[in-house]
Amino acid sequence: MLTALVAMGAVLASVTPASSSSPVGQAERDAGQGKLVWSSCNDPATPALQCAMLDVPLDYAHPDGKKIKIKVNRLPATAPKSRQQGPILLNPGGPGDSGLWMPVSIAGKIPQDVASTYDWIGFDPRGTNASEPHVTCDAHYFDGERPDYQVGKGTSKAWLEKSAKYAADCAANWSWFLPHMTTVDNARDMDSIRRALGVQKINFYGGSWGTTLGSTYGELFPSHVRRMVLDSIVGPTISWYDHNILQDKEHQRRFDAFAAWTAKADSVYHLGTDAAAVKRAYYQVEEALRSHPVDAAPAPGRIGPAEFEDTFYGGGYTFLRWPRMATVLSAYVTRNDTRPLQIAYNMYAAPGADDGTFPAYNAVQCTENAWPRDWEFWKKDQAKVDAVAPFYTYNNMWYNAACMFWPYQGNQAGRLKITGKGLPPVLLFQATEDAATPYEGGVAMHKALPGSKLVVQNGGSFHEILFRGNSCLDDTFTAYLRDGTLPAGKGFIARTCAAQPDPAPVYVTPTPAALKTQAPTALPPTHPEAVRGVW
Repeated sequence: MLTALVAMGAVLASVTPASSSSPVGQAERDAGQGKLVWSSCNDPATPALQCAMLDVPLDYAHPDGKKIKIKVNRLPATAPKSRQQGPILLNPGGPGDSGLWMPVSIAGKIPQDVASTYDWIGFDPRGTNASEPHVTCDAHYFDGERPDYQVGKGTSKAWLEKSAKYAADCAANWSWFLPHMTTVDNARDMDSIRRALGVQKINFYGGSWGTTLGSTYGELFPSHVRRMVLDSIVGPTISWYDHNILQDKEHQRRFDAFAAWTAKADSVYHLGTDAAAVKRAYYQVEEALRSHPVDAAPAPGRIGPAEFEDTFYGGGYTFLRWPRMATVLSAYVTRNDTRPLQIAYNMYAAPGADDGTFPAYNAVQCTENAWPRDWEFWKKDQAKVDAVAPFYTYNNMWYNAACMFWPYQGNQAGRLKITGKGLPPVLLFQATEDAATPYEGGVAMHKALPGSKLVVQNGGSFHEILFRGNSCLDDTFTAYLRDGTLPAGKGFIARTCAAQPDPAPVYVTPTPAALKTQAPTALPPTHPEAVRGVW
C-alpha cells in the first residue's frame, strides 16, 4: 500500500503549476478591472456595512480568460473628505480565513477620530468562504473520530491513505483552480480590489499568513502601498515545511508554560503541584479516550485522542483558553466529568459544514515550496522533532501530510523573494513567545524590509498581538494610522512592550444548558469569537 501511495504522489506531482513568482507583466497590470457594486450587507448591528462581489481573472497571465468572484465588504469612512486617508485592506491569516469580520471589529477597537478616516475593507480570499467558487475537496475530512495522530499507535497507514485521498479528491474536482490559489494570486486579487476602489494607493493590515500576503503585495506593487502593518510574522524565506517544525517546538514551549501555570493553581484544579504531574494528567486523558471515546454532541461523531489534541493545541495561540483547558483535565481526572471536554471541543475544534479553508491552506503551502515526497523521510525527520516536542509534532505532521501527495509540485525557488524595494516604512509587530509564527519570522522580515520598524512584545505569547488590550502595542498602531508616526527607537527593535499577565486560574463550571446549546464554531483560532471568555 505504501508503494502505491508513493506512486500516486509521483503521478499527482507530475503536474506543474504556473509560476507564482514571475514578475508582473503588462497584461497582468491591465487585468482585474472588475467593478464593485455596493449594497447593504443587511447587518442589523452595523447598517453602514456594505457588501459586493468582484470579478477577477482566475489566471492573471490570461486576464481575458475565466473569471472568479471575490467577496468584499466595506465600512466606509465617516470623517470629512479632507481628512480621509483611503482604504485599508485587512487579512487575518490562514491561509484562507475570512476577513469579512475585520472591518467592524478592528475599526471598533481604535479611537474613532482615526477609525473614521479610513474605508475598512474585508474580503474572502479566492476559493474560500463567500467568494465564488467555494472550493471543497472532502466535506467530511475533519469529522470525528479520526485516526490517532501518534505514529506509535499504528495509524500511519490510515493517515497516509486519508491524506493521499484528500489530495486526489482536490485534483479530481479542482485541477483548473488549485494552481491559482497561491499567495501571489491573492496579492494580485488585492490589487484588483484597489483598482475597483478607484485609488492609487492602499493601506494594509495583516496577521499571520496575512503578513506573507501583505509583504508579497508590497513586493509586486510597492508604488501602490501607502501604509502597511504586519502582525505576527511568517519569515520571508523559510520553507513551509521548516516553518511547521518551528511551530512544533514553540507549541511545546507553550504547553510547558500551560502545565506550569496549572500546577501553580493546584488548589483550583487538583492536578498536582508540578508541571510534570499536569502533563501526566493530559496524557492520562488522551490514553483513556483511545479506549473510551466521548460523545461529541452537539457536534457529530466522537472525541478520541485526535479530537482531544485538536481541542488543546489552540492554547498555544492564546492563554485565554488556559482556564478552560485546565478545567477539562480536572473535570475528567478528578470527577470523571466529560462535559467540559465536550463543550471545549465544540467551541474550539469541531468541524464546520465542510472542510472550510483547508483546500486553500494546502493550495498555498503545498504549492509554494518543494515539500518532501517520501514518507520514509517524513517518518525519520519528524521523529527527531517529536523527541523534543511531542505535544504537537504528529498532530501538525498529519495536518500537512497532503503535501506529500499534492497534485502540483512546489516551486523549487520557494516563495517570492521579499526585498522591500520601493516600499514606505512598514510597521512590524511580533511577540517573543508566539507559537504559530515564531519570533524568528519577525526578525527575518525586519531584515528583509529596509526602513521597517519592529515592535516586540517581550514575553508575549498571543498570536496576532494587536487589539488584545495592550495599550503599548495598540497606541503604536493607532499613531501610525493617524499620521504615519513610527516608534522612535534607533536600535534593531524600535519599541518593546510588556506582556499581559497570565490569566487568573478559575474552574469554569458550565451551566446546565451549555451542553445542549453549544454549537460548533468552526472559527479560526485568532478570530475574536473563537477566544470568548465564557462557556
